[in-house]
Amino acid sequence: MTANPESSTGAPGAPPAPRLDVTVVIPISHPRAEVPEVVLALGAELDRLQRSWECILVYDGIRGPLWEVGLALQESTGGQVRTIALHRPFGESVCLASAFEHAHGEVIITAPQYLQVDPREIGRLLAGIDDGADLVTSWRSPRVDAWLNRVQSKLFNLVMRRIVGTQFHDLNCPFRAFRREVLEHLSIYGDMYRYLPAIAFKQGFRVDEVKVRHLKELGGARLYGIGVYARRLLDILGVMFLTKFTHKPLRFFGALGALLMAIGGVISGGLFVQWLLDHDSGLYQRPLFLVGILLFVLGVQVIGFGLVGEIIIFTQARNLREYRIERGPERVPGPDPT
Repeated sequence: MTANPESSTGAPGAPPAPRLDVTVVIPISHPRAEVPEVVLALGAELDRLQRSWECILVYDGIRGPLWEVGLALQESTGGQVRTIALHRPFGESVCLASAFEHAHGEVIITAPQYLQVDPREIGRLLAGIDDGADLVTSWRSPRVDAWLNRVQSKLFNLVMRRIVGTQFHDLNCPFRAFRREVLEHLSIYGDMYRYLPAIAFKQGFRVDEVKVRHLKELGGARLYGIGVYARRLLDILGVMFLTKFTHKPLRFFGALGALLMAIGGVISGGLFVQWLLDHDSGLYQRPLFLVGILLFVLGVQVIGFGLVGEIIIFTQARNLREYRIERGPERVPGPDPT
């Protein structure tokens, strides 16, 4: 990962950069990205709201004319727009993490690389932060893209609500506002950027969802490959584990192991009883019996993983914290000891 030299936070020994109200982060990964349109539209709206701001453009392995556009914006704005270049595509999680290292804003806003949402809706995100939310996520309503995309998005968010236990309706929309504290406490990797509202909510942060005006989508309707849907399912299972079982691994592995043991026990036990009654052939000649035994043994091993996880959690319990204190105990004034 390489960053543009002009986008560094400052020379060694230089005074720290002053805090700003807002840092807008725009990951750029598509050759049709509308870089100047998005920057100018969001910047004009932030100026209207009288918020001090900066914009960080993270080029996710993109070069060519779009990179030149970013450098031109950086020069014309006197550094208010800054650029970071990744030497190859790493994904939006790395883009967000690398931009956060250089951000000076108290509020971090992630925005899509084209005018997906009405720029004036940035005021609704900031209003939610001002109202006390730690993270404000967007809900594109009504949707203007193809019906196939809408159906896939609704199914994805429905599964998330049922499995993870959140009430968010549009986790695919990247138009969000974070307090710095949220990103300081959350680990961002893989495709976890998509699930940050759910993870933050489960860790005790206040997460609000606001409806925003949807303008357009980059790309038409399409079905993804089976690998994409499989990865999404695995991501959902990963989020479920992170939000529900991180401090209780035996409950997850124990339930899974018990299920495997029960299936294996029913299969092998049923065949064993049948063999006792019939004596028609040896059990070793029945592959299904071996499958039952393997499932039973696998269940025992899975429960063992849960026990190992419980031991690790027990030994590291002092260093783990799944809660956050919003307000500490206030000292009650008492008599002067002197």
